Amino acid sequence: MNNLDRQYLNLLEHILETGEEKTDRTGTGTLSIFGHQIRHDMSDGFPILTTKKVYWKGVVEELKWFLKGDVYAKTLSDKGVHIWDGDAKNNGRDDTYLGPIYGAQWRSWKSWGGHIDQIQNLINELKSNPHSRRHLVSAWNVGELDQMALPPCHYSFQCYVINGTLSLMWNQRSVDTFLGLPFNISSYGLLLLLLCKETGYEPGELIGNLGDTHLYLNHIDQAEKQLSRNSFKLPNISLNNVCILKGDFDVELLNYESHPSIKAPLSN
Repeated sequence: MNNLDRQYLNLLEHILETGEEKTDRTGTGTLSIFGHQIRHDMSDGFPILTTKKVYWKGVVEELKWFLKGDVYAKTLSDKGVHIWDGDAKNNGRDDTYLGPIYGAQWRSWKSWGGHIDQIQNLINELKSNPHSRRHLVSAWNVGELDQMALPPCHYSFQCYVINGTLSLMWNQRSVDTFLGLPFNISSYGLLLLLLCKETGYEPGELIGNLGDTHLYLNHIDQAEKQLSRNSFKLPNISLNNVCILKGDFDVELLNYESHPSIKAPLSN
């Protein structure tokens, strides 16, 4: 079994065995643990689960959407990606405006001096000052949380350069382990490779720090089904025409072999 699927299945099993039942904002209920870490060596292959098929188109389009600084769910739904539709409806906006969520904070954080493009600053600093300990992008803008349809779940990420390699660690306050986490893993793996293309570094390690890590009570049967599966070899990807600052790139997932997807309801 590949190490990424092994870590993920071990996490599912750990939550099922030790998770405490908690109420939650959606009213669904969860089994929850607090504090977990996933580590993936990018040389082992692209980080995407093979014990169920991951919604790759959604991963790609959402990351482009973040990088463009877009905050309208309609942009994604027009492309056939509906992962933000529920939050747009909950926000009570007919125009699908989600408030100043990820893209707004990454690309146009409001400050006294105007707006800060955190992605542009990150790329500049990775190139000019690689050993800095300040290679950090945050979406957790305390002054604007009440304007967001959903406060950031994955609220920040930090980059680290050593011996010509670039690693990325993201931090997540709330983790929908069955539906959301597989998506987050692949999204930040793709972001790491995009940053490597822009800066010339080789990909190092992808690390996820997980806070309230939970399994919704209506995902338990699905989790047990996934636990019965063996994994396949991790695929690779091809990246071309990369321009992070425009949110543009061409990407192809190569030799992705997986078990079928497992449907589960999304709690908004």
